[in-house]
Amino acid sequence: MKQQIAQLMDELAPLEAFNDTALPDVRIHKSSHGLQREPLCYRQGIIIVGNGAKKIHLGSHTYHYNPDNYLVLTVPLPAECEAIATPEDPLLAMMIDIDLTVLHEIITEMESANRSFDSCPKGPGLFVSRSTHEIHDASLRLLSALQSPDEARIIGPGVVRELLYRIMCSENGNALYSLATKNSNLARIDRALKQIHSHYNEPMDVDELASIVNMSPSSFHRTFKQVTGTSPIQYLKRIRLDKARSLFYEHGFRVNEVARKVGYESSTQFSREVKRIFGH
Repeated sequence: MKQQIAQLMDELAPLEAFNDTALPDVRIHKSSHGLQREPLCYRQGIIIVGNGAKKIHLGSHTYHYNPDNYLVLTVPLPAECEAIATPEDPLLAMMIDIDLTVLHEIITEMESANRSFDSCPKGPGLFVSRSTHEIHDASLRLLSALQSPDEARIIGPGVVRELLYRIMCSENGNALYSLATKNSNLARIDRALKQIHSHYNEPMDVDELASIVNMSPSSFHRTFKQVTGTSPIQYLKRIRLDKARSLFYEHGFRVNEVARKVGYESSTQFSREVKRIFGH
Protein backbone atom coordinates (compact mmCIF):
# COMPACT_ATOMS: atom_id res chain seq x y z
CA MET A 1 0.00 0.00 0.00
CA LYS A 2 2.84 2.43 0.82
CA GLN A 3 4.36 1.87 -2.61
CA GLN A 4 1.02 2.72 -4.25
CA ILE A 5 0.77 5.88 -2.15
CA ALA A 6 4.23 6.98 -3.29
CA GLN A 7 3.42 6.23 -6.94
CA LEU A 8 0.18 8.24 -6.87
CA MET A 9 1.92 11.17 -5.18
CA ASP A 10 4.59 11.10 -7.88
CA GLU A 11 1.92 11.17 -10.60
CA LEU A 12 0.31 14.20 -8.94
CA ALA A 13 3.63 16.05 -8.64
CA PRO A 14 5.08 16.86 -12.09
CA LEU A 15 6.92 19.87 -10.66
CA GLU A 16 9.55 20.32 -7.99
CA ALA A 17 8.28 21.90 -4.75
CA PHE A 18 4.53 22.38 -4.30
CA ASN A 19 1.90 21.05 -6.71
CA ASP A 20 -1.74 22.09 -6.41
CA THR A 21 -4.41 19.41 -6.74
CA ALA A 22 -8.09 19.39 -7.65
CA LEU A 23 -8.83 20.08 -3.96
CA PRO A 24 -7.71 23.54 -2.80
CA ASP A 25 -6.82 22.27 0.69
CA VAL A 26 -4.52 19.49 -0.57
CA ARG A 27 -1.08 19.90 -2.15
CA ILE A 28 1.68 17.47 -3.11
CA HIS A 29 5.29 18.38 -2.40
CA LYS A 30 8.15 16.87 -4.37
CA SER A 31 11.88 17.37 -3.82
CA SER A 32 14.59 15.57 -5.76
CA HIS A 33 17.39 17.00 -3.65
CA GLY A 34 18.22 16.63 0.02
CA LEU A 35 17.96 19.61 2.33
CA GLN A 36 20.54 20.41 4.97
CA ARG A 37 19.26 21.97 8.18
CA GLU A 38 17.53 25.16 7.07
CA PRO A 39 14.92 27.60 8.49
CA LEU A 40 11.43 26.97 7.15
CA CYS A 41 7.94 28.16 8.06
CA TYR A 42 5.35 25.40 8.18
CA ARG A 43 1.65 25.93 7.57
CA GLN A 44 -1.00 24.59 9.90
CA GLY A 45 -1.97 21.17 8.57
CA ILE A 46 -1.30 17.45 8.17
CA ILE A 47 1.73 16.07 6.32
CA ILE A 48 1.71 12.48 5.07
CA VAL A 49 5.00 11.30 3.54
CA GLY A 50 4.88 8.89 0.61
CA ASN A 51 8.62 8.57 0.06
CA GLY A 52 11.80 9.85 1.69
CA ALA A 53 12.21 11.24 5.20
CA LYS A 54 12.31 14.59 6.98
CA LYS A 55 13.33 16.03 10.32
CA ILE A 56 11.92 19.11 12.01
CA HIS A 57 13.91 20.87 14.70
CA LEU A 58 11.79 22.98 17.06
CA GLY A 59 13.65 24.41 20.03
CA SER A 60 15.57 21.54 21.62
CA HIS A 61 13.30 18.86 20.13
CA THR A 62 13.69 16.93 16.87
CA TYR A 63 10.77 15.22 15.11
CA HIS A 64 11.31 12.50 12.48
CA TYR A 65 8.64 11.62 9.95
CA ASN A 66 8.55 9.25 6.99
CA PRO A 67 6.10 6.85 5.26
CA ASP A 68 5.55 5.02 8.56
CA ASN A 69 4.12 8.04 10.38
CA TYR A 70 2.55 11.44 9.81
CA LEU A 71 3.04 14.97 11.11
CA VAL A 72 0.30 17.30 12.35
CA LEU A 73 0.94 21.00 12.87
CA THR A 74 -1.89 22.43 14.96
CA VAL A 75 -0.53 25.94 14.35
CA PRO A 76 1.80 27.50 11.74
CA LEU A 77 5.36 27.15 13.02
CA PRO A 78 8.77 28.53 12.05
CA ALA A 79 11.25 25.72 12.56
CA GLU A 80 14.34 24.17 10.98
CA CYS A 81 14.07 21.30 8.52
CA GLU A 82 16.25 18.55 7.04
CA ALA A 83 15.23 16.23 4.20
CA ILE A 84 16.63 13.07 2.64
CA ALA A 85 16.05 12.86 -1.13
CA THR A 86 17.77 12.18 -4.47
CA PRO A 87 16.57 12.46 -8.10
CA GLU A 88 16.20 8.66 -8.16
CA ASP A 89 14.48 8.55 -4.77
CA PRO A 90 12.65 11.89 -4.30
CA LEU A 91 10.88 13.15 -1.23
CA LEU A 92 7.10 12.98 -1.78
CA ALA A 93 4.54 14.29 0.69
CA MET A 94 0.85 15.20 0.78
CA MET A 95 -0.07 18.32 2.73
CA ILE A 96 -3.65 18.83 3.92
CA ASP A 97 -4.89 22.07 5.46
CA ILE A 98 -6.95 21.75 8.64
CA ASP A 99 -10.49 23.06 8.17
CA LEU A 100 -11.72 24.11 11.62
CA THR A 101 -15.37 23.98 10.50
CA VAL A 102 -15.01 20.31 9.53
CA LEU A 103 -13.09 19.66 12.75
CA HIS A 104 -15.96 21.16 14.78
CA GLU A 105 -18.47 18.93 12.98
CA ILE A 106 -16.44 15.78 13.68
CA ILE A 107 -16.03 16.68 17.35
CA THR A 108 -19.76 17.35 17.75
CA GLU A 109 -20.56 13.91 16.33
CA MET A 110 -17.90 12.22 18.46
CA GLU A 111 -19.15 13.93 21.62
CA SER A 112 -22.70 12.81 20.85
CA ALA A 113 -21.28 9.27 20.89
CA ASN A 114 -19.91 9.98 24.41
CA ARG A 115 -16.27 10.30 23.30
CA SER A 116 -14.38 12.48 25.81
CA PHE A 117 -11.24 14.56 25.23
CA ASP A 118 -8.66 16.42 27.29
CA SER A 119 -8.94 20.03 26.09
CA CYS A 120 -5.68 21.11 27.78
CA PRO A 121 -2.82 19.05 26.30
CA LYS A 122 0.65 20.33 27.16
CA GLY A 123 3.43 20.64 24.65
CA PRO A 124 4.34 22.16 21.28
CA GLY A 125 1.96 22.81 18.42
CA LEU A 126 2.94 19.74 16.44
CA PHE A 127 3.06 15.99 16.87
CA VAL A 128 4.17 12.89 15.00
CA SER A 129 2.05 9.72 15.19
CA ARG A 130 2.50 6.28 13.70
CA SER A 131 0.36 5.67 10.61
CA THR A 132 -2.25 2.96 10.99
CA HIS A 133 -3.69 0.77 8.26
CA GLU A 134 -6.76 3.06 8.30
CA ILE A 135 -4.60 6.17 7.74
CA HIS A 136 -2.75 4.50 4.84
CA ASP A 137 -6.02 3.28 3.34
CA ALA A 138 -7.69 6.71 3.50
CA SER A 139 -4.55 8.37 2.09
CA LEU A 140 -4.53 5.94 -0.84
CA ARG A 141 -8.23 6.57 -1.57
CA LEU A 142 -7.73 10.35 -1.40
CA LEU A 143 -4.77 10.23 -3.79
CA SER A 144 -6.77 8.01 -6.16
CA ALA A 145 -9.68 10.47 -6.10
CA LEU A 146 -7.31 13.37 -6.83
CA GLN A 147 -6.44 11.80 -10.20
CA SER A 148 -9.88 12.90 -11.46
CA PRO A 149 -11.35 16.41 -10.96
CA ASP A 150 -14.87 14.97 -10.65
CA GLU A 151 -13.86 12.29 -8.14
CA ALA A 152 -11.81 14.84 -6.21
CA ARG A 153 -14.79 17.19 -5.97
CA ILE A 154 -17.35 14.51 -5.09
CA ILE A 155 -15.33 11.99 -3.06
CA GLY A 156 -12.30 13.95 -1.87
CA PRO A 157 -13.84 16.09 0.92
CA GLY A 158 -15.34 13.00 2.54
CA VAL A 159 -11.98 11.22 2.59
CA VAL A 160 -10.26 14.30 4.05
CA ARG A 161 -12.95 14.31 6.73
CA GLU A 162 -12.25 10.62 7.39
CA LEU A 163 -8.52 11.32 7.77
CA LEU A 164 -9.27 14.05 10.32
CA TYR A 165 -11.49 11.62 12.20
CA ARG A 166 -8.80 8.91 12.20
CA ILE A 167 -6.28 11.40 13.57
CA MET A 168 -8.78 12.55 16.20
CA CYS A 169 -8.95 8.91 17.32
CA SER A 170 -5.16 8.65 17.68
CA GLU A 171 -3.20 9.05 20.89
CA ASN A 172 -2.60 12.71 19.98
CA GLY A 173 -6.18 13.53 18.99
CA ASN A 174 -6.58 15.74 22.06
CA ALA A 175 -4.42 18.39 20.38
CA LEU A 176 -6.93 18.78 17.53
CA TYR A 177 -9.78 18.86 20.04
CA SER A 178 -7.99 21.64 21.90
CA LEU A 179 -7.46 23.56 18.65
CA ALA A 180 -11.20 23.46 17.96
CA THR A 181 -12.18 24.43 21.52
CA LYS A 182 -12.69 28.20 21.49
CA ASN A 183 -11.42 29.00 24.99
CA SER A 184 -8.53 26.51 25.15
CA ASN A 185 -5.02 27.94 25.38
CA LEU A 186 -4.06 26.34 22.05
CA ALA A 187 -7.04 27.93 20.28
CA ARG A 188 -6.14 31.30 21.77
CA ILE A 189 -2.54 31.01 20.60
CA ASP A 190 -3.80 29.96 17.17
CA ARG A 191 -5.90 33.15 17.01
CA ALA A 192 -2.87 35.20 18.07
CA LEU A 193 -0.75 33.61 15.33
CA LYS A 194 -3.40 34.38 12.73
CA GLN A 195 -3.31 38.00 13.93
CA ILE A 196 0.48 38.06 13.54
CA HIS A 197 0.33 36.55 10.04
CA SER A 198 -2.34 39.07 8.97
CA HIS A 199 -0.45 42.10 10.34
CA TYR A 200 3.20 41.00 10.25
CA ASN A 201 4.34 44.27 8.59
CA GLU A 202 2.83 46.45 11.35
CA PRO A 203 4.23 47.29 14.82
CA MET A 204 3.20 44.67 17.38
CA ASP A 205 2.33 45.23 21.03
CA VAL A 206 2.58 41.84 22.75
CA ASP A 207 0.41 42.85 25.72
CA GLU A 208 -2.28 44.07 23.33
CA LEU A 209 -2.07 40.77 21.45
CA ALA A 210 -2.55 38.91 24.74
CA SER A 211 -5.59 41.07 25.48
CA ILE A 212 -7.11 40.31 22.06
CA VAL A 213 -7.11 36.58 22.87
CA ASN A 214 -8.22 37.12 26.49
CA MET A 215 -5.02 36.02 28.22
CA SER A 216 -2.88 37.73 30.84
CA PRO A 217 0.54 38.85 29.53
CA SER A 218 2.40 36.32 31.69
CA SER A 219 0.14 33.40 30.72
CA PHE A 220 0.28 34.45 27.06
CA HIS A 221 4.10 34.55 26.99
CA ARG A 222 4.40 31.20 28.76
CA THR A 223 1.82 29.41 26.59
CA PHE A 224 3.07 31.01 23.37
CA LYS A 225 6.58 29.66 23.96
CA GLN A 226 5.22 26.25 24.97
CA VAL A 227 3.29 25.97 21.69
CA THR A 228 5.71 27.60 19.23
CA GLY A 229 9.09 27.04 20.87
CA THR A 230 9.86 30.77 20.75
CA SER A 231 8.72 34.18 22.03
CA PRO A 232 6.09 36.36 20.29
CA ILE A 233 8.75 38.86 19.17
CA GLN A 234 11.04 36.16 17.77
CA TYR A 235 8.07 34.49 16.04
CA LEU A 236 7.19 37.81 14.37
CA LYS A 237 10.79 38.24 13.21
CA ARG A 238 10.82 34.77 11.66
CA ILE A 239 7.54 35.41 9.83
CA ARG A 240 8.80 38.75 8.53
CA LEU A 241 12.06 37.19 7.34
CA ASP A 242 10.24 34.29 5.67
CA LYS A 243 8.04 36.79 3.79
CA ALA A 244 11.20 38.72 2.90
CA ARG A 245 12.87 35.63 1.44
CA SER A 246 9.85 35.14 -0.81
CA LEU A 247 10.02 38.77 -1.99
CA PHE A 248 13.74 38.42 -2.72
CA TYR A 249 13.64 35.18 -4.69
CA GLU A 250 10.20 35.27 -6.29
CA HIS A 251 9.85 38.98 -7.05
CA GLY A 252 13.40 40.32 -7.14
CA PHE A 253 12.85 43.31 -4.87
CA ARG A 254 15.83 45.25 -3.51
CA VAL A 255 16.87 45.14 0.16
CA ASN A 256 15.42 48.55 1.09
CA GLU A 257 12.11 47.73 -0.59
CA VAL A 258 11.84 44.34 1.10
CA ALA A 259 12.73 45.73 4.53
CA ARG A 260 9.97 48.30 4.26
CA LYS A 261 7.39 45.85 2.93
CA VAL A 262 7.86 43.40 5.82
CA GLY A 263 7.82 46.05 8.56
CA TYR A 264 11.46 46.97 9.23
CA GLU A 265 12.32 50.65 9.65
CA SER A 266 16.07 49.99 9.45
CA SER A 267 17.42 48.18 6.38
CA THR A 268 20.71 47.67 8.27
CA GLN A 269 18.97 45.78 11.08
CA PHE A 270 16.98 43.86 8.47
CA SER A 271 20.14 42.78 6.60
CA ARG A 272 21.78 41.72 9.87
CA GLU A 273 18.82 39.53 10.86
CA VAL A 274 18.54 37.97 7.38
CA LYS A 275 22.20 36.95 7.64
CA ARG A 276 21.73 35.61 11.18
CA ILE A 277 18.73 33.41 10.24
CA PHE A 278 19.53 32.37 6.67
CA GLY A 279 23.32 32.75 6.62
CA HIS A 280 23.45 35.07 3.60
